[in-house]
Amino acid sequence: MKRMAMLGAVLVLGLSLSACGGSGKKAAVSAEAQHEADLYAIDQLEKIWHKAASTKNVDLMMSIWAPDATFNVGTDTYTGKAQIRDFFAHKAGPFLPENEWASETPAYKIRITVNGDKGTLYFQCVYVDRKTSKVVSVVSADQDVRRINGRWLMTRSVAAPATL
Repeated sequence: MKRMAMLGAVLVLGLSLSACGGSGKKAAVSAEAQHEADLYAIDQLEKIWHKAASTKNVDLMMSIWAPDATFNVGTDTYTGKAQIRDFFAHKAGPFLPENEWASETPAYKIRITVNGDKGTLYFQCVYVDRKTSKVVSVVSADQDVRRINGRWLMTRSVAAPATL
């Protein structure tokens, strides 16, 4: 009888330990899947940026900014969505009525990091005049991003001239 109880205890312990090992593997797969999903979601910010710039859609551009974001362009700093919106609506080259620019980015120049609910996004904007097919501007954009209420948004961006 003692021997049966001992064997039963060993079996229960063995099953318990194997169950723990399995959940660890599932947790690792789940964490990896979440990481990949986060990288993809952050990458979408770059795609939205270029779509907004190519279509002069200020509302779409503003959809990727956190309410308290900052945007540094040269020596100017814009703080909050109202100031950032004003910059895009009235000063940013791609959004000006006289410019017909398409915005692209070389995929190999995109860099993304993620650590929990924070990350970074770097890309370059290559603006091409639709009429002449000539490159009119190349700008780098270096962002801090954060997951806010389940959405990835830009919290800080620094724009600077770049070379191809």
